[in-house]
Amino acid sequence: MPAAPAPVAPRPDAPAPAAPKKLRPTRISGTWVAVLVAIVVLIFLLIFILQNGDNATIHFLWGEFSLPLGVALLFGAIGGALLVAVVGAARILQLRRQAKRTAAPTGRPATSSPARRES
Repeated sequence: MPAAPAPVAPRPDAPAPAAPKKLRPTRISGTWVAVLVAIVVLIFLLIFILQNGDNATIHFLWGEFSLPLGVALLFGAIGGALLVAVVGAARILQLRRQAKRTAAPTGRPATSSPARRES
């Protein structure tokens, strides 16, 4: 049987292997985490709606109608989320307009935060 080759010793002048760099999370990985969380939330929401199938009479303005309780609560949650989204979008637009007004002559926004300016 032929002899195994002798192990090669590293040269003393060779650079040591670099430690592997830690990878930073990317936007895509964050999106995948958000998608997985959304799927879990939707599964719980579906279970909630299916378990609360009793009809509830809803009186709104001059109308009266009947919906399953889970669906009625879902509509209420959607209405609340839309209200929060509208208020948040208005605040973002307000901050963008303020940042454009305080932009430096170079066309770049000022470095100080518009929310932290002193009066």
